[in-house]
Amino acid sequence: MSDKVMVVTGGSRGIGAATARLAAKRGYGVVVNYLGNVAAAEAVCADIHAHGGEAVAVRGDVGREEDVEHIFRAADRMGPLGALINNAGMIAPASRLDAMEPGRMAEILRVNTLGALLCAAAAVRRMSSRHDGKGGGIVNVTSAAAKLGGAGSYLDYAASKGALDTITVGLALEVAGEGIRVNGVRPGIIDTEFHAQGGEPDRAQRLAASIPMERAGTAEEVAQVILWLLSDEASYVTGTTVSVTGGRALFT
Repeated sequence: MSDKVMVVTGGSRGIGAATARLAAKRGYGVVVNYLGNVAAAEAVCADIHAHGGEAVAVRGDVGREEDVEHIFRAADRMGPLGALINNAGMIAPASRLDAMEPGRMAEILRVNTLGALLCAAAAVRRMSSRHDGKGGGIVNVTSAAAKLGGAGSYLDYAASKGALDTITVGLALEVAGEGIRVNGVRPGIIDTEFHAQGGEPDRAQRLAASIPMERAGTAEEVAQVILWLLSDEASYVTGTTVSVTGGRALFT
């Protein structure tokens, strides 16, 4: 049993995998949630085990209530929940809104927005002092797209992440007196395989020159911010979303 457990949704790749590895180094027992790639999730767990950490891979679709309960019951078996990283997300190939199929829009909102709400609710039921919990932290992984809008390419994805920004503020206020801090990270162009889901595997390299720091970010750099937000160093921070964009300006 671990004395603090973290659930990382979408933990088999990219930012989620980097966060799981770093969290284990910081003493968390980690539930590495995945949807389809069991080999990738098990590889993350194997890496954590090799470095003396505790982790388990748990399959589940975050947009399905029964799957969410399965994920969090796995966390319960590891120990008291201390953190949730709402990282699971999907994107679809670039398209204008008037050419998008309604089913695509619904699926992106189901996974990216409803999934985050369902997971946050499960975490609050475990961590809130209102439910005899010992407190903890939630970090929502949103996107620079939430501020930029995704015009002409990923408007549905941007909308789903804009909703996550709102959830961060609203839930932070709701549970601030119950021992739970809720914050977000807003990655910009990060060099992960996520771009391939949107049909542009080379997107990070293509856009690097447009970033003030003249490079894409790394998943590990985002993970560092996530773990800081959960740490005692950020003990008076809640309802805040930190942009990790290499200096790329966002609308305010």
